[in-house]
Amino acid sequence: MAAGYAIFLASYIVFAIGKFPGLKVDRTGAAIIGAVGIVAFRIVPPREAVQFIDFGTIVLLFSMMLIVGNLQLVGFFEWTAEVVLRRMRPGHLLPAVIFTCGFLSAFFVNDIVCLVMVPFVLSITRRMKVAPLPYLLAVATASNIGSVATITGNPQNMLIGSFSGIKYRDFLEHLAPVALMGLLIDWAVLHWLHMRAAAPQLVDAEVIPLPALDASRLTKPAIVVTAVLVGFFMGVPPAQMAALGAAVLLITRTIDPHKLYEQVDWGLLVFFVGLFVIVGGAENAGIVQGLLDFAHHWNLQHVAVFTVVTAILSNIVSNVPAVMLLKSLVPGFADPHTAWLVLAMASTLAGNLTITGSVANIIVVETAKPEVEIGFRDYFRVGLPITVATLIIGWAWLAWVK
Repeated sequence: MAAGYAIFLASYIVFAIGKFPGLKVDRTGAAIIGAVGIVAFRIVPPREAVQFIDFGTIVLLFSMMLIVGNLQLVGFFEWTAEVVLRRMRPGHLLPAVIFTCGFLSAFFVNDIVCLVMVPFVLSITRRMKVAPLPYLLAVATASNIGSVATITGNPQNMLIGSFSGIKYRDFLEHLAPVALMGLLIDWAVLHWLHMRAAAPQLVDAEVIPLPALDASRLTKPAIVVTAVLVGFFMGVPPAQMAALGAAVLLITRTIDPHKLYEQVDWGLLVFFVGLFVIVGGAENAGIVQGLLDFAHHWNLQHVAVFTVVTAILSNIVSNVPAVMLLKSLVPGFADPHTAWLVLAMASTLAGNLTITGSVANIIVVETAKPEVEIGFRDYFRVGLPITVATLIIGWAWLAWVK
């Protein structure tokens, strides 16, 4: 038990601050070390360790990375972003960025959307001769908000979808309205804080050709992605449907598979595996039971209380570790269906509070360098009102529709 508590606390300290003090151990490394320690100290016997790993989540995450990676290699995201942003009038650039990022993030992993959108937003703002900061903030915040809509929007939703058994369409019906209202709030806040005095003027945009898109390379991915989304809506298990789609896309004569493998975030997959084992060790060591007692004492079953606790914990240790920790509480709630949805909503929307609140935010900040420096205050100034407002909307909606 002592070893279990020590490993659990040390791992979650690294998840919270990003690295172990004095060492170059990141979150993925901490997950690996923690999982090995859990097994080495016999907190979880080696044969039982595999049982704690939810392979449905790993398969879904891996398969979606392959599908989204394929779309990225054929230029789908770049072409879509350019078409949407170029065809909008200058005054409509902010809502165009927000709703494009939000829509794409709803069906594809939001981290990839951010990675692709930042260079195009920088290019468009240069041609319009406007400050890129509000539009970059729009990419980060809108991708987080949009990803709340579906199981495939972000890694924590995939995790929740696997454990909860909630169907893709059911998840969408409950949380898509939250995403839509959140995107409207995002637009209102960013416009109020940054755009009231802005008057963007497009400069020579009409003479710059759209990026080339090889339709022959896009046809197969488009058909496969459409089939996968239809399968999701028809109730096929997401992991199974995504795996089928990824397998079909790997049968190719045009794309080097090694380039496709490079699109996979192997560190994130390993992080998930290690985290599963660490949380399994926490269950064996009695830590989870202590959390259950805490939940009962503080009435975490109440939607508002659970929303606040999830949001706070997600900003302390990051959203995926927070979900892994809180998932053990939900089955014991009086209404686990609503609790799962609240966990997805709050852990995702809480990511907009600070730069380090989600991986998507960090991707935007790092990709924009050195052209644009986004400071903590720059982000927090918009992140705080957006996070508070969207969490209130999400809480009120789920409390009403349950």
